[in-house]
Amino acid sequence: MDMQGQRVLHVTQAQAWDALNDPAILKSCIPGCDKFELTEPNVYSVGVAIKIGPVSAKFSGKVTLSDIQAPNAYALNFEAQGGVAGFGKGESKVSLHPHAEGCELQYTVHSTVGGKLAQLGQRLIDGAAKSLAEDFFKRFDEALQAKYPQAEGATPSPEPATTPASGSVPTWVWLALAVAVGAVWSLMR
Repeated sequence: MDMQGQRVLHVTQAQAWDALNDPAILKSCIPGCDKFELTEPNVYSVGVAIKIGPVSAKFSGKVTLSDIQAPNAYALNFEAQGGVAGFGKGESKVSLHPHAEGCELQYTVHSTVGGKLAQLGQRLIDGAAKSLAEDFFKRFDEALQAKYPQAEGATPSPEPATTPASGSVPTWVWLALAVAVGAVWSLMR
């Protein structure tokens, strides 16, 4: 699966960068995430429970940051196992750019899944992925507003814009991480 999108964030680029590199914020924003811990420099251990249609599973894996250009961009590689439910792996690029209303987060994701997840219908997966991405961005916006209160009258962030590329099975929730990573997943269509 290949995805790309962007999102306007109503905080400074430095504040968005800090949030995208804060394990506590990411853990609270990723639906079903119960673990997002730094295990070594630029490597995070992640645990996420998801349910898509009849498939319910707990995935554990790791996210590795590379090509770090603070406070502008980084690349992520991720892999996770969910037992018989399947696996997921892929890569993402996240970048921040100045914007009149704060900054703009742009992302691309390339991922593959296998096992039972890969056997689910494309429409079911796409609907679940879109819902998970919207949930992530809603939580991320709320976390940013709580950490960096805005002046009264600040306009809310628009819905995430995503442009799916070729149709393959989208990845599970936290891969959108790569957007959130996270934001990252944000990254589902």
